[in-house]
Amino acid sequence: MDRHVGDSLPPIERTITQRDMVAYAGATWDWHRLHYDSAFIEEAGLAGPVVDGQVFGALFVELLQDALGPRAFVHELEFSFRNLMFAGETVRCTAAVSAASGSRLEVELLATILASDFGAERIASGPARAVVLLDSIDASVAENR
Repeated sequence: MDRHVGDSLPPIERTITQRDMVAYAGATWDWHRLHYDSAFIEEAGLAGPVVDGQVFGALFVELLQDALGPRAFVHELEFSFRNLMFAGETVRCTAAVSAASGSRLEVELLATILASDFGAERIASGPARAVVLLDSIDASVAENR
């Protein structure tokens, strides 16, 4: 499957629930009270439990691997946070190929929180970028390219 500059990859949308956040916290050992403690959240003046920002990285990798296949190795991933996302909101992640050379792709990524009771549509993370090596089995293969 050849990819060319300008190609869009199929987007993904996910609604992140409180249950998802607890499962993610258990998997990553990130038990910051910001993600689950209603008294702490209220005292901080926040609208609700805040989705862990690293979730966006996981979603970006999911999008890339879904679109590019199991032999795609995400060699680099860079992203930063722009706005808070709260439990119950939906995020749409999009991607477009910005450079292609042999089995190496550079991809521009964006995570957008869709409008909800918490506010208007807003950027969660972006601009973001990834370097993906195609037809790679593991990191040792990627290092030798």
